Amino acid sequence: MRPRGSVASALVGAAVLVVLTGCSGEDGGPDVPTRPPATAAVSPATAANPAGQVFPAAATKALLAERSTGRLAALDTAGTALALIDPAAPATPRTISLPAAGVSLAQGAPGEVLVAATDRVLRVDATTGTLTEIPVDGDVHSVQTRTDGTLVVGTADGTLRELNADGTVTRTITGLVSADAIALTGENITVLDRKQTAVVAVGEEALGLMLRAGDGATNAITDPHGRIIVADTAGGELLVYSAGPLVLRQRFPVSSSPYALAYDPRSELVWVSCTQSNEVVGYDLSTGIGVEVARLATLRQPDSMTVDERTGDLFVASAVGDGLQRIGADERKRGQ
Repeated sequence: MRPRGSVASALVGAAVLVVLTGCSGEDGGPDVPTRPPATAAVSPATAANPAGQVFPAAATKALLAERSTGRLAALDTAGTALALIDPAAPATPRTISLPAAGVSLAQGAPGEVLVAATDRVLRVDATTGTLTEIPVDGDVHSVQTRTDGTLVVGTADGTLRELNADGTVTRTITGLVSADAIALTGENITVLDRKQTAVVAVGEEALGLMLRAGDGATNAITDPHGRIIVADTAGGELLVYSAGPLVLRQRFPVSSSPYALAYDPRSELVWVSCTQSNEVVGYDLSTGIGVEVARLATLRQPDSMTVDERTGDLFVASAVGDGLQRIGADERKRGQ
């Protein structure tokens, strides 16, 4: 068997530090304990009117507010179409067909949205819809942009690659089971592996410390304070880490199946969607433990959401086609 490297794993629940040495099996992945990736709980029918405004939209699995333009990118649940939405006219999106099935979205260069897709990363101009491709070896699940324009790309087989802006691979690191979300905090790279329900630090030449991320982690984001915020959907918790070194800083329960995450730098709140109750909940993390400050009703199956950093508007998208919801700052205050 071909060695795949060693990973130091701090199992938080058992307070045990373990070194896992992964080997390739018949499928080429590390020989380590895994679980089927956790998914969003199925939502019941809505019991309250959604806060704010709701506009028609296709069933959506990923949503991003492009930072410089404020335009929304909504990836449909099939991954075959990307809707570009002007917040001033949300009912009339520009929809483009994708040349490969998309998995997730990320901020690119100013004015650009990145789509992680099969065998490539798609660069999409948020205003015009112009699309270019960067070929990648593997089924891309995650991508993030560094401040210097280089890309960090994760694939379904657990490979992490760093690419120049032109697509040239400058570094390759293996050893994960799957690289499902990438968190960049300063010079630190941390990866969420859903099959191991773990967050893993990435060193210069190999994987570093691994920390257990609850019972079934699904999504991860960062904030301007260098925190890595993870939704443990199966365990009903929010987990907050810092990197360099990787440390679990906060851990607290969130009821009703936490799933999608978004951060509002204006109010310094992290928003969590709860699909079992069709709600979004706002938390203040500044005191060292999450404090709930707002709870608002959403449309059914709120599997994705994002914040327009220019206005503070929170957008929530339904994964069953019930629309796109906009919750303004004033509306959020009424939910406190």
